[in-house]
Amino acid sequence: MSALIRRLVHVCVGIYALMSLLPLFWMFYSSFKTNAQIAQDPLTLPTHFDFSVFREAWAVGGLGQYAVNSGIVTGTTTLIVLLTSAMAGFAISRLRFRGSKAIILMFTLGLLLPIQSYFIMQNQEFEWLNLKDTRWALIIPYAAMGIPLAIWLIKTYVDSLPKELFEAARIDGSTDVQTFRFLMLPIIRPALVTVGIFTALGAWNEFLLALLYIQDESLKTIPTGLLSFSSKYATDYRMLFAALTMVTVPMIALYVAFNKQIVAGLTQGAVKG
Repeated sequence: MSALIRRLVHVCVGIYALMSLLPLFWMFYSSFKTNAQIAQDPLTLPTHFDFSVFREAWAVGGLGQYAVNSGIVTGTTTLIVLLTSAMAGFAISRLRFRGSKAIILMFTLGLLLPIQSYFIMQNQEFEWLNLKDTRWALIIPYAAMGIPLAIWLIKTYVDSLPKELFEAARIDGSTDVQTFRFLMLPIIRPALVTVGIFTALGAWNEFLLALLYIQDESLKTIPTGLLSFSSKYATDYRMLFAALTMVTVPMIALYVAFNKQIVAGLTQGAVKG
């Protein structure tokens, strides 16, 4: 009976995965159709495949500059989140100090509060600091939104590690900094990969803040840059789908490449002797 249930679960998961992938396939093959064909027969397959549409979409949409901007913002945000969350997760999990519970509560609130609850004040602060139309206007809020989840994931992972490891390091004369650098960082690599992927996906795909804070065309990221394929009265869906395919595939490939590490990080991992 258990084997039958397991097979049914696998079938259900497979169907769900297929349904999740269908929009991506539709987006990909629609880029080979004309706008008229997309409007009249959106579900039919294209009659021919002309891959020059991707080169055309890259050139017409100016995706090169948008990709550079997204890469800088995403990379800087991910680096900040990894550094701060790794240190904070280690400190909260293994070091005992006054106010640690209050800090955990504060970061938990960061998981619960929607961006709309603090957007007005954040907008005013960026006005005062003249941060609008700079990359820091995106990096700062992206990092702030990613840090609470990152700290929670890393703290949970470190909590699952045997205390004897850290006690042995302390007995051997290792300082907290040495323990963090030489013992903890190599062990929590799956958690760091998980945090890095989630942070990169969030920063790469974020649209609202990028739309509101960046008006300079040379600083726009990919999500807002794709608006160049739409005008007030018309949208070039063929070019838009080609551009979306090019900017979506790298993130999917990144997730697939590190899938095992992500699963290990989410399930808190284990230490094998």
